[in-house]
This record gives sequence, C-alpha cells and structure tokens, in this order.
Amino acid sequence: MKRKNAWEKYNENERKEIFRFCEDYRKFISECKTERECVEALTAKAEANGYRNLNDVITSGEKLQAGDKVYAVNMKKMLALFQIGTEAFENGMNILGGHIDSPRLDLKQNPLYESDSLALLETHYYGGVKKYQWVARPMALHGIVVKKDGTSINVSIGEKDDEPVVGVSDLLIHLAAKQMDKKGARVVEGEDLNILIGSIPLEGEETEPVKANILKILKEKYDMEEADFQSAELEAVPAGSARDYGLDSSMIIGYGQDDRVCSYPSAEAMFAIKDPARTCVCLLVDKEEIGSVGATGMRAHYFENAMAELIALTTPAYSELTLRRALRACRMLSCDVSAGFDPLYASAFEKKNAALMGHGVCYNKFTGSRGKSGSNDANAEFIGRLRKIMDDNNVTWQTAELGRVDVGGGGTIAYICALYGMEVIDSGVPVLSMHAPQEIINKADLFEAVKAYRAFMIEG
Repeated sequence: MKRKNAWEKYNENERKEIFRFCEDYRKFISECKTERECVEALTAKAEANGYRNLNDVITSGEKLQAGDKVYAVNMKKMLALFQIGTEAFENGMNILGGHIDSPRLDLKQNPLYESDSLALLETHYYGGVKKYQWVARPMALHGIVVKKDGTSINVSIGEKDDEPVVGVSDLLIHLAAKQMDKKGARVVEGEDLNILIGSIPLEGEETEPVKANILKILKEKYDMEEADFQSAELEAVPAGSARDYGLDSSMIIGYGQDDRVCSYPSAEAMFAIKDPARTCVCLLVDKEEIGSVGATGMRAHYFENAMAELIALTTPAYSELTLRRALRACRMLSCDVSAGFDPLYASAFEKKNAALMGHGVCYNKFTGSRGKSGSNDANAEFIGRLRKIMDDNNVTWQTAELGRVDVGGGGTIAYICALYGMEVIDSGVPVLSMHAPQEIINKADLFEAVKAYRAFMIEG
C-alpha cells in the first residue's frame, strides 16, 4: 500500500499551526524531565481548563454530572483526567493512556563518595538503555529530597546557563583497546555509571575533603544533609533544551520523548473536548519503562479506584457491577511511541510494515516479542472502527510492527488495560534513536497524533 507523507497535504496556514503546536511541545519536554515535573505542569494546565481535584469533590460531598471535569493525582507521579459524558458509565468510556517516565540514571540511596580527589555519585540506571550512550555528555540533576520532618526540597541543577552540569566520564580512546573489544552491552558496566560532581577540597578537612565540600554546598543551597539522600528521588537526565532538528526544522531532538511525545498530545486532546457523549479519560502513568509496577504504575488499582469514586459521585448508589460493566465497555488508545524506520539500520525492520517518519500517527496492532509474546493484539472490529474515524477526520495514519520478526520487541500499558475486557490498541508517534539520551520525532507525526486523539475521544 502506498503511504503518503503528511507534509504533502498541508497548506501554509496548517504548517504554521504545526510549528506553533510543536513549539509548545518542545518547551514542555525541555522543562518537564521527570514524572513529578510533568504531573505538576499538566495539573496546572488542567486547572486552567476548568478541572477540579477529585479529592476536593469527594470531601465536599457534592455530586458530579455530565460536563464536569475532574483530575486525580497519585503520589505526584501519575495523573488521570476525567470529563463526564452524557451517557451512562455502563456504556463505557473513551480512554487515552500514556506514560510520563523515561530512561535515566537514578541516584542510589547512599550515592556520595570520594575517590582520588574526585567526588562522585553512584547511580542505578532506570529502564532499557544502551549504557555506553550515557557517558561523556552534560547531565542535570532533577528530583526531590524529603527530610525527616516532612519538608520537601525540589532539586534542579544544570538546566540554566549559569548552573554547572555533571556527568559520567568515558575512557580516552588512547587507552581503550580492551574496552573497544567488548560487546556493546559491556562497553560500559552499570556499576560504572557514576556521576562526577566535584574536585575542590574543603579547607581544613583531612578526611574526604572533596566530599566534605560537596556536602557544604548542598547544605548551603538546599539545607540538605548526607543522610537526606536516603529519602530522595534524584534523577540524572541530559541537560539542556530540546531543539529543532534538520535543516528544514521538520523534527525535534530531545530527551524523554518516549513517551511524552504521546502523553502531551493526549492531554491537549483532552483539554479540547467539549460536552462528550461518552465519558472521556486521559491516563498518564509512571513506571512503564520497568514493567508498569509499583503504586504509580498501570498495574496498580488507582485508575479502578478513581472510577469507583466517579460512579459513587454520579449515581444514587454505588454498584460494583456498574464499575465492571463500565471498564469492560471502554475503548482505549494506548498512546505510546513506535520505532521509526531508520534507513541506516534497515535490516532491523521489515519496511512494508514499519512506521515511516512524517507519515502520520502509527497504530501497532500488537507489540511484544517473538511469537507476539506479551502483546495485546487488538481485535479487527476495533481497528475497522478506528480506520473510519481516522479517514473521516482527515488524519494521516499508518500501521506498523516494532521491527522484524525475532529481532527484538517491546511493550506498552495496552495489555494491562485489556485485562478489563476493553478494546485497546497502541497508537503513537514514530521515534528514531528510542531510549537514547536524545530521541528524534517528526513534527507532522506529532500533529497528526493530536488530531487522531481528538477524533477518537469524540467519535470512539
């Protein structure tokens, strides 16, 4: 089948709209590099769009009705947006679900040490990474420190022009003969991804004076003691802003686009909805990169619990059967990225079934690996419905697999939501260099994604 490049259909005004939308997105991913930062920014935007905190509604004892908009935050790392529709919950909901966590280097709980007049921080990498990609690059520290008295300290070091950056050093090529003989997975070991943060000794300190000086700086800047690392969530991420990419500025390169390039348009699509028939939901979750585990991952029951609260707030009497029927009748787009076809690595793809950059939003009927292991594998009836919605709304879209059979694989939150019996398919933006510190997306694909998500929420 011949697939058109989306750029071919845009007129001058549409191109201006694309570049405006993508500039807002570029600023978002430049400023929001952690789950907490994403939740905080999108919660503020939700409130500006008329959303109220679900907990406040519950506390007030008031009822919800069609047209009402609420949000729920789970541990400051998971956000759910709801707009109540005119139809009964038992008829199901339209759901957009993405994740806001990304691969990175997490500081260990006891990270700080000194070695040979240098101060370093030990890390544990998060998510699937090629470890050698994370050395010899400027990094910033983002996160939160919680002291014993409950005081929270927000940390962001390395993003402003007048702030220092940190990073992991690499072995010079002149001495790297043995290193270069190693397999890619072992060129840099996980335990060696330690961050260099200082070299000036504290005057008058004889035992670990460089470490002592770092602790002095942390005390002065953040009122932070070494023991406070134990109750901290600090992430090392690539420093600096996302940038336009390509001489035609048709693409964006930046950190964390898997999966914020789908989560951002999901939230924007949600904000654009007015008076839906079916209740509309946007789920932005944590921990997808490590299996959707934990209290803020999709495997947790937070979404189900929030739905139970909504039913209790919109019906005369809560019914567990209503909840089960509502979840079963849902239709969902699992909004996660797909692998963009890269001509430099063509042998990893089967081109006829690969996502081409600039050819629109991508639908993956299944992900998983080997014989579709671990995949959702959406049903044909749902895909047929989506084909009509996309074509009726002039959305440029394509279908794809993640790569050639038996080459590798991947997963999303789709199979977890499918456990409720709802219809789910993966839908997202193709990405080059996925999981690298800097990933590349095409602006046309991002724009077609937000169009697709809006259309689905209204007509899905």
